[in-house]
Parts: sequence; C-alpha cells; structure tokens
Amino acid sequence: MTTTAASGPGLARLAALLADDTRARFCLALLDGRAWTAGELARLAGVAPSTASDHLTRLVRGGLLVEQRQGRHRYVRLAGPSVAQLIEDLAGHAPAPPPTADSLRAVRAGAALAYARTCYDHLAGRLGVLLRDALLARRLLDGSDGLALTPAGRDWLAGLGVLVAPLRAARRPLVRDCLDWTERRPHLAGALGAALCDRFFAAGWLTRGAGRAVRLTPAGGPALAAALGLAPADLAPEATRDTGGGRA
Repeated sequence: MTTTAASGPGLARLAALLADDTRARFCLALLDGRAWTAGELARLAGVAPSTASDHLTRLVRGGLLVEQRQGRHRYVRLAGPSVAQLIEDLAGHAPAPPPTADSLRAVRAGAALAYARTCYDHLAGRLGVLLRDALLARRLLDGSDGLALTPAGRDWLAGLGVLVAPLRAARRPLVRDCLDWTERRPHLAGALGAALCDRFFAAGWLTRGAGRAVRLTPAGGPALAAALGLAPADLAPEATRDTGGGRA
C-alpha cells in the first residue's frame, strides 16, 4: 500500500474495504505474516470459494493485499508492514465482542494468542510487551524521545548475531511502537522487532503454535530470559483469563 496525500473519497474507499466481516477476518488472519490460499481463507471465514475470491480481488485492488500464483493456487498476503500496522491499530481500537460461553479449547487458544503471537513479522502479546520493556529497562533502547537504539543495544544485538547496518538501510523505521490489543500497551515493531523475531525462531527459542500463536521452547525460555536479564519465571504465561475473543 503506497503512501499518498489523504483525501476524503480515498479514505472512504479504504474504510469500505474493511467494512465487511469476511474481508476483515481475512486481514486479521493474514497478520501471521504468511501467505494463505484463497481456499484456506474461505474455510476460515465459512464462505464459498467464489465469495472468498471476490473479496480477495477487492482487497488486492485496494492495495491491502498482494497475490502470487503458483500453479493452480492463488496465494495472498498483506501488502507490507504498514498494512499490518494499520490492521493491528484498528483492531486495538475495536470494541471487544460480547462475552460468550467459550469451550475450554477456545479459552486455551485465546490465552495462547494473548501470551505470544506474531503481529505480521514481529512479536506481540505479553511476550512482545515484555521484550520491549526489558530492552528499555536495560537501556538497550532509549524511550526518552521516541524509541531509539542505544550503543549498548548495538553491542547486545551483535552478541545475538543481529547486524544493525542492514536494518537501518531497510525502508521502514528501525524501531517503532505498535499498540498491543490484548495488553493495551506497546510491543516492539519496526525492522528491529522483525529481526529479533526471526532470530528467536532461528535459534529455536520460539516455535509456532496454532494460527498466529507462538510459544517458547523448553530451551528457549531460559535462553531468552538470560538474554533479557530476566528470571525464567518472568516469562511464564499468566493464568488463563478473558482475552477478548479472537481479534488481532
């Protein structure tokens, strides 16, 4: 999605793209950062494949999604980090759904999503917020005038094998706050947030769960706690609580 001068009609067209339950569900699902087929999204939303295809065409034409065809399959993903930020920010301002008598399985799935999940290409949920807070507490990030990486932070990243120079050259902010819809506090986004998420997966500290949920591996919990200067218990999930349903 390109950045252009704002206009009333343009904003109205953008809002109309998301003013549909099916298209909104597609965008929320795609916050996992992966490519989905039209059939997978149709099953997720409980609509016919032809209906899903029509909605996806509108989202692609509107610049929110991009598509890639491989053989007979049509894959779609969010158009980029700026679109993911838009969807996550809107979800953070959306009203919570009314309480329902959820099954134990649904409650557990919601708790897992609230604890740790991907927000496009960076960590969200309680674990994502803890990561940001720990980096600030150790002065690896400076939050006095917006977020900024400190010299100590560069050294810490080098120890993890994360090079800063390529991140600064990326066409996105190095560090940025992203409002977390479950914690109602910021987690870390930007090129650095994405690089850390990739590094944690590559190191085997994180593994994917169902959907967008991620979880710490047995070795990853102590390793990440040590890297952040925390006790392993600080990273433990909280007791199951109301997570506000399945929003992003």
